[in-house]
Amino acid sequence: MDWSDRTKKFLFAVGWDVNNSELYEQALTHTSFAHERGRRRIHNERLEFLGDAVLELIVSDYLYETYPNLSEGKLTKLRADMVCEASLARLAFELNVGQYIRLGKGEQMSGGRTRPSLLSDTIEALIGALYLDVGLDKCREYVLILYEPILQELQEGVLRRDYKTLLQEFSQARFSVTPVYRIVSENGPDHNKEFEAEVLMISDPVGKGWGRSKKEAEQEAAKTAWEKLTP
Repeated sequence: MDWSDRTKKFLFAVGWDVNNSELYEQALTHTSFAHERGRRRIHNERLEFLGDAVLELIVSDYLYETYPNLSEGKLTKLRADMVCEASLARLAFELNVGQYIRLGKGEQMSGGRTRPSLLSDTIEALIGALYLDVGLDKCREYVLILYEPILQELQEGVLRRDYKTLLQEFSQARFSVTPVYRIVSENGPDHNKEFEAEVLMISDPVGKGWGRSKKEAEQEAAKTAWEKLTP
């Protein structure tokens, strides 16, 4: 399968009805690939720049219209959570974007297909391509569909930073292993306990966390591991 066919396969999988598939092929082309081929300007950095701005506008407009009673400060925080690297990488893992990216040999060997920063940049580049191709209204429609899991969390009253899921997707893609959690200590009386959790990969501890419940402690351990493994 050549890269044009792979791009079309991605567009079919994501359900976007587009006009110019070459824009998305460029969005899925990392600088490392372009430089190896001597095509230094045919990569996704400019589209990433544009997509970042378009995404921020779409999310800002959605939050402004949907939550009329929230202050500017709370809207700003929600927007930052929605467009941050962790949220974009989460979407990229769900769409399996890594398999569609054109990478240089060195970047591919070093695990670029599962690197959260590279994946989040690619999502922004794809949004930039989408905006140029179909215009703002259609782009907004597709982006909000893409964001449905996160928007559902907002409607439920909490935007979860589900680091356990992020860490599992990352570790399975990068290392072909599933993280294992264990509670290593409990402190305090029954009505006010604090738990310490540890997360392991191939029997090696990679993160610890504390919380008022076992689930909270495991999430904190996963966050620590995520930040350690994906600097």
